Amino acid sequence: MKNSAHNHVYALIMAGGIGRNLWPVSRKKIPKQFLDLFDEGTMIAKTIERSRSFVSDENIFVVTGESGRVLLSNFQGCLKPENIIVEPSSRNTAPCIALATAYIKKRDPDAVTVVLPSDHLVLDEERFIKIVDAGIAIARETRGLITIGITADRAETAYGYIQAEEQLSHCSSFSESDDFQLFKVKAFAEKPDYATAAQFLESKDFLWNSGVFIWHIDAISKEFDRSMPDLYKDMLNIYESIGTNHEKKVIEDVYSWIHPMSIDYGIMEKAEHVFVLNGEFGWTDLGCWDDVMKVAGMRAIFSTNQPDNHLVQIDSENSYVRKPAGKVVCTIGVSDVIIIDTDDALLVCSKGYSHRVSEVADILRRKGLETYL
Repeated sequence: MKNSAHNHVYALIMAGGIGRNLWPVSRKKIPKQFLDLFDEGTMIAKTIERSRSFVSDENIFVVTGESGRVLLSNFQGCLKPENIIVEPSSRNTAPCIALATAYIKKRDPDAVTVVLPSDHLVLDEERFIKIVDAGIAIARETRGLITIGITADRAETAYGYIQAEEQLSHCSSFSESDDFQLFKVKAFAEKPDYATAAQFLESKDFLWNSGVFIWHIDAISKEFDRSMPDLYKDMLNIYESIGTNHEKKVIEDVYSWIHPMSIDYGIMEKAEHVFVLNGEFGWTDLGCWDDVMKVAGMRAIFSTNQPDNHLVQIDSENSYVRKPAGKVVCTIGVSDVIIIDTDDALLVCSKGYSHRVSEVADILRRKGLETYL
C-alpha cells in the first residue's frame, strides 16, 4: 500500500527511441522497447509494471511517437490512454521531458516525477524500488535534481558517466539499514573513448549514468527556465493549451522548430543542485547485441528450458544466435560471433562490434532501403 505522499509521485516513461543498435529486430514499426528479448515480456511492459510499485496507475505517463501510441493501445495493462503523450517527432530527451512536465504540472503542481527509460533491464527490482523511494524523499527534501548512478566495473565506452564528489551522509531520507550513498554531482561526461573510460574507472569517482532522474516539478521547471529559456517558454505555451481545442496544433508547432537536445547536456550539466544515488540492482541499458548476449548467457545458467534443437553448432563457442522459431541455423568452426536472423534481414557481427550496428541504418538509408529499417 503506497503512502499518501506517493499520491503526488508520477512516473514519466520515455519510449520514443528506436534502438538502432538492435537492428534488424528493432525497427521503426516495432522498436526496442516493444521487444520481448528474453521471453519475459516486453521491456516497456516490465517498466510500467515496475513503476506501479511507487506510483498509482493513474500517475503513469508514457511519452512516445504515433507508432508507439498504436502499440501501447494494445497493451493489456494499467496504462490509461489519456496518459500516453505523443511527440510529433523525436527531439531527444530534453524536449520529451519538457513536454511531459507540462502535462504533469497541469495535473498536479506538487508533483515529484521519476523519469525512466522504457528499454532498460533491471534484475533486482526490489532494490531498485528501494533506491527510487529514497530518491523521491530526497527530491522533496532538497528540491534538487536526483539521478541514479551505477558503480562502474569495467571501462565501458557505451555509457555516459557521472562524476561524484562530496558524499552527503546526513540525509533524513535514509534509514540506518540503507547501504546506498548520496553524493553531490561534480560533472556529467558523454560516452568516452576507451582510454578515457579506463581513467574514469581508475579514479573510482565516476558512475555510469542510468538515465533515471527524480525531481520536484518546481525544481525541473526552474532549471528549464534558467538553462533552456526558449524551451521553457514553449513548455508554458503547451501547458496553457492542454485541454483546449488548440492543444495538438500548439504541440505540432513547437516541435516544428525546437532542436534536439539531451537532458544531460541541456539541464543536468548546468544545474546547481544535482545529486546522485549510487545503485546496484543488476542494470544494463541493453544498448547493443553484446549486452543482450551477456544477459542471455546469464539467463541460460539458471534456465530450465530445453535447448533449441533447431540450432546446430559444431566447434563453435562464445557465439549468440537469434532466429525465427522453427528455422534451422547451423554454425561450424565460428567463435565470438553474433548472428541475428529475421524474415527479411540477416546480421553477422563479431562479438564486441555490435555498437556499430547503427551505422547499418545510415548505409541502408543512403541506398534507398528504408523499408528494412
